Amino acid sequence: MLSPRALNRATLERQLLLRRSAMSAKDAVAHLVGLQAQNTKPPYYQLCARLDGFDPAELAALMESREAVRIVTMRSTIHMHTAADALTLRPLVQAARDRELKIFRKGLAGVDLDRLRAVSREFVEERPRTPGEIRAELLGRWPDADPQALGVGARCLLPLVQVTPRGVWGRSGRVALTTVEHWLGAPSEPVPAPDATVLRYLGAFGPASVKDMQMWAGLTRLREVFERLRPKLVTFRDENGAELFDLPDAPRPDEDTPAPPRFLPEFDDVLLGHADRTRVIPPRFHGRNGNGNQAYGTVLVDGFLAAVWRLGDGASNPGSAAASLTVQPLGRLGRAERDAVTEEAVRMLSVMRTEAGGTDGHDIRFADFVDFGE
Repeated sequence: MLSPRALNRATLERQLLLRRSAMSAKDAVAHLVGLQAQNTKPPYYQLCARLDGFDPAELAALMESREAVRIVTMRSTIHMHTAADALTLRPLVQAARDRELKIFRKGLAGVDLDRLRAVSREFVEERPRTPGEIRAELLGRWPDADPQALGVGARCLLPLVQVTPRGVWGRSGRVALTTVEHWLGAPSEPVPAPDATVLRYLGAFGPASVKDMQMWAGLTRLREVFERLRPKLVTFRDENGAELFDLPDAPRPDEDTPAPPRFLPEFDDVLLGHADRTRVIPPRFHGRNGNGNQAYGTVLVDGFLAAVWRLGDGASNPGSAAASLTVQPLGRLGRAERDAVTEEAVRMLSVMRTEAGGTDGHDIRFADFVDFGE
């Protein structure tokens, strides 16, 4: 049986959050099987928390050289993947995109989906197009269809990537889409067997249950895959009796291994990669790191969610040249914990100086904690 703390330490070690790694940004993106990238800046903050000596320009260069792309994959959300993974993981999760498309079938009455796919592909491969341009083009072909459903149809039927400069650190750009094959100049792979991805998931998120991986990937019916792989795996139980699978040689540190504070951006996959998230989010803080579809930056203390954070907008201290950051504890933090959180905040602001702003020191503030009980 593995306690929540044992699961926490194992997961943090796989996620490069127990100690920072010297691996490259590209290797980290591959090891983590992608970075949640629904917004453009979180991938940079994710690697800032995980890599020793990380420079945002390194990840930006991968985007500009097309060695990394932003594409809809896991859970129907945008992730940043290496080029190789984008060509294989998108076909793997296509079944989930097909299920998503069925929700909009009423708005696509009378629309031939094969023709919709062909028309959309030709349109976006002529040059990258905005979502509005795609909807307008398709509505001209199918004037009686629902515009939103047409846009969703193109998104589900085609592996669309958001092209640069959007997503490049220090630059901006509107959403413009083309196919991953056109952008990378390479064909997508055939739909792969999920076995290799299951093993990679366990390497980055394990020990984990079948339900955990299904939640992470947005896929169903993976039980038979785990059963097929069972001879290669080891199994444990969590405190509720759920069966957890893992790689035999994967690290499982002692539950008392120190876990330094880490600042994570909104939607970090370590918070979303399991059906049972108590290994990182204490039950009393469930739902406290977001409000509906709006998630907050989160702070891990002793490996668990303990606070949320936000960058200052300068309004509270006009004229200051310091980069400001506010930490909102979700429970009581001791002096030593606050000092460690402050030290980590200064480090993050120093690395992410382009986004954080400020040239003359750092202004780290703690708001009053909100007592959600013990």
